[in-house]
Amino acid sequence: MSELDPAADADGKATPGAPAAFRSVDDARTRLESAGYLVDPAIETVVYLADRLQKPLLVEGPAGVGKTELAKAVAAARGADLVRLQCYEGLDEAKALYEWNYKKQLLRITHARGGDAAGGEDWEEVEDDLFGEDYLLERPLLRALRNPRDTVLLIDEVDKVDFEFEALLLEILSDFQVTIPELGTVTGGFHPFVVLTSNNTRELSEALKRRCLYLYLDYPTVERERQIVLSRVPEAPEQLADQLVRIVRSLRQLELKKPPSISETLDWARTLLALGFDVIDEDVATATMNVLLKYQQDVDKATSHLKLPPRPEMN
Repeated sequence: MSELDPAADADGKATPGAPAAFRSVDDARTRLESAGYLVDPAIETVVYLADRLQKPLLVEGPAGVGKTELAKAVAAARGADLVRLQCYEGLDEAKALYEWNYKKQLLRITHARGGDAAGGEDWEEVEDDLFGEDYLLERPLLRALRNPRDTVLLIDEVDKVDFEFEALLLEILSDFQVTIPELGTVTGGFHPFVVLTSNNTRELSEALKRRCLYLYLDYPTVERERQIVLSRVPEAPEQLADQLVRIVRSLRQLELKKPPSISETLDWARTLLALGFDVIDEDVATATMNVLLKYQQDVDKATSHLKLPPRPEMN
């Protein structure tokens, strides 16, 4: 390891539990591809820089283009724990950071009162005990900060939360620490590798974007998606993979309510293989289109759009 490697101590030896840092852009590419994620120069470079500079990585793009899978691949490539915070409207600090185990606290108070009746516990002692580690419920953000192992923190679909919650994220992502009034300031032993994803349903604040490195993932090219299909569904014939990704590509050009994602392309490939099809004609596409599209209006539009040749007759 080099002297700049954060996974090494002063003697150049690996620190137990320390992040398995990417040593170079080439190393990031090799390890991500070994984890099953096909990268391009932009992806491998920004992942390496996010690791080296210890900055959060904001990944934006349409739903289903591999943003969440990238975070999973980084965790697998580093041998790290993956901690996921799934964002939604109304998410608050108690669900994202921490809360107190009120039921357990109530039992403790009830027990203390029974002790007082017998001339037992002092209330100040009980009060101090109520807000100790035994009564703290870690939520994803605090769990990622306090994890003694290398951690990838995935904050998924951050565009679904409100600006107030963004302010909480800014505090944590700025210093990688949080203050719990009853316990004091909590600082992790290692900075987690943070990945935030956004489907662009709303504009994120400039303050949040300033703290992050940025990556935009769009739907892949035909060649790249064919490589993904052949990688994830290796039993698929190349001819079938080429045909289905070109069909998917053409469907994404339509004004669909929900364009097919990469995962749905893979589902379609597996479906065709399970049904014994190695060529897609109009009948095959119509019969299996509900695997690829999830709204009837999209299915109807796609069916009228596709003008595929009939399958050759079997001798």
